[in-house]
Amino acid sequence: MRDRLEVALVGFGLAGATFHAPLIASTPGLALRTVVSSDAGKVHAAYPQARVVADAEAAFADPAIDLVVVAAPNDAHAALARAALAAGKHVVVDKPFALDLAQATAVVEQAARARRLVSVFQNRRWDSDFLTLRALIAAGRLGDIAEFHSHFDRYRPQVADRWREHDLPGSGLWFDLGPHLLDQALRLFGPPQAVLADLGRQREGAKADDYFHVLLRYPRLRVHLHAGSLVPGSGLRFAVHGTRASFLKHGMDAQEEALRRGVAPGGAGWGVDPRPGELHIPAAAGALVEKVIGPNGDYGAYYRAVHAAIVRGEPLPVTPAEALEVMALIERAVRSSVERRELQSG
Repeated sequence: MRDRLEVALVGFGLAGATFHAPLIASTPGLALRTVVSSDAGKVHAAYPQARVVADAEAAFADPAIDLVVVAAPNDAHAALARAALAAGKHVVVDKPFALDLAQATAVVEQAARARRLVSVFQNRRWDSDFLTLRALIAAGRLGDIAEFHSHFDRYRPQVADRWREHDLPGSGLWFDLGPHLLDQALRLFGPPQAVLADLGRQREGAKADDYFHVLLRYPRLRVHLHAGSLVPGSGLRFAVHGTRASFLKHGMDAQEEALRRGVAPGGAGWGVDPRPGELHIPAAAGALVEKVIGPNGDYGAYYRAVHAAIVRGEPLPVTPAEALEVMALIERAVRSSVERRELQSG
């Protein structure tokens, strides 16, 4: 396998244009050769050298393409991934991997038969705050964790006219943000014993879920995953409580905002957390508060690792088994919410 990989990006909406294209373009050894989009003008304004085709099959038929990145609407993920694998390409799929575990399993099995790599874009493993928290837990600074609260709240009172907020398969906040929060929890704590989920529609005129609260139950630990669309003032990202200390973090990782502003990834100051978290340590005179400056966020690490996996056989940054683990919990949480009961894992 040559060191330079030619990439086809399927989709140039929010995920494709804001996240994938700039990260691909900034990764040594990756070249954005083709973009599948109906808006050639939009693509060429940002990437004039890219070939633009309206049909994914035309991109997959190009023998020069090594890697296909699927950033289309969620209900097309599995079919596009399987078509790309059938054409002999390696595949990255934006989260969620598929609409359900059966679809996801079929993709993984096809990749194994084709002897091609498939991975899911879980960029928030490389958020600055998550990297900081993971290091604190690994170092034992928090002790044994009793409660883990992970929030991704927004204030978006108006329902937008976009597919993510329509009544469509794979739409809604749980399929949008749930994969991120689940993946982070699984990386820290492994699979839970049980899941209890509440997915709801809170905004006037909502056509898809715009709120979720999901409890993952472990023998001692309780993991709370939460997102809402009518939260103007909280700003909480993490509240993690252990036997030695608590870690509190407000504000979001800065990389998404920078990408939305068109800042090229990887430059000076990239991924610096503008609002570091705090470690609250019990003491006789009251809690000591320690500001925690962690590592910079680095979404580009995902694509560097994908390149290394394809070219040099190094481990994938997100494995098929990890992708299926997340999909199983996404599906189980939907069922839990519908049936209004806790469901055992496995």
